[in-house]
Amino acid sequence: MSSGLPPHGGNLSQEAFRLGLRPAQLLDASASLVPFRPPADLRRALKRAIGGSALRDYPDREQRQLRQAIARFHGLQPEAVLPGNGAAELFTWAARDAAACGVSGVPDPGFADYRRALACWGGAVISLPLELSWTRTWPQPWPFQGGLEQSCQVLWITNPHNPTGQLWSRASLEPLLQSYSLVICDEAFLPLVPEGEVQSLLPLVETHPNLVVIRSLTKLLAIAGLRLGYAVASPERLQHWQRWRDPWPVNGLALAAGRSVMADQSGMHRWLQRVQAWVAQEGNWFHQRLIDLPAVSPMPSSANYLLIRGEDSLLELRERVARQRVLLRDCRSFIGLGDSWLRIGLQDRRGNRRILKALKKELS
Repeated sequence: MSSGLPPHGGNLSQEAFRLGLRPAQLLDASASLVPFRPPADLRRALKRAIGGSALRDYPDREQRQLRQAIARFHGLQPEAVLPGNGAAELFTWAARDAAACGVSGVPDPGFADYRRALACWGGAVISLPLELSWTRTWPQPWPFQGGLEQSCQVLWITNPHNPTGQLWSRASLEPLLQSYSLVICDEAFLPLVPEGEVQSLLPLVETHPNLVVIRSLTKLLAIAGLRLGYAVASPERLQHWQRWRDPWPVNGLALAAGRSVMADQSGMHRWLQRVQAWVAQEGNWFHQRLIDLPAVSPMPSSANYLLIRGEDSLLELRERVARQRVLLRDCRSFIGLGDSWLRIGLQDRRGNRRILKALKKELS
């Protein structure tokens, strides 16, 4: 990761301060969140929690009710679920296990937080370079076949991949569980992908104690400020994590909100249908409009974000677009990508038109 570059998008407050604007004046397409308000049931749960004792009382250290709700939703045992302060906190504990197992193989370009987490424990890392060209056919086979077992004992997978948006098939991922001491699969964006759940590794956790699946609720529910995710793994592994972590990693409001939305299975399924329909419709529409722009090439994506590649550096374009109050993701923090790449988080139709208008003005 390049020195001094933020490893995440969504730096809204900092960018607003730099540009002399209020955060509300900016369209933040550097982060990849659904463009809707959080579900009504979740918002009502937060109001009840604030009006009750959730602010005064210490939160449940064991997160029992939330674990049970998540477990019922996925058909799992509660002991196989561990909620966290966003997926990022859980990567930290997965990395502790990974560092103890040996060398981690991390596909690049990839999410920088894996290396951040591994660095906490002095974990060794090798880069697995991805080809920077792919077709719009989902799912795709895992791109690394054979030979990797000799160089690393741990494999980190992102499905769909971040930042490319490639969706890997479960059929190509399952054999990997026989080759590595530990496989960590980040499925933070998978619930947003149309028909993506079919490729999830969650059904394999019960029979594969060397598998960890980590999910985020912040992207799906538009609650990045609340911080909520969960890991699914063997109960023995999660018991270790529970002993290592801070006493109250998930606050009372997050517990109440997460429990309410996950317990309402029919409501959650309706929300998933809405989100996936948005990704399918707006993703196709937006990609086609980007193709018509000069000097940039949009890459196919199954997810709610996509990369654009420039003939030359896109940093000046990013800055000019920011001056038009639209934030795009600087991709230099992704190993293997340079200043000729930007990532765009999908918005609603109005937001996507605003992005296109800003890009057209600066590219014309």
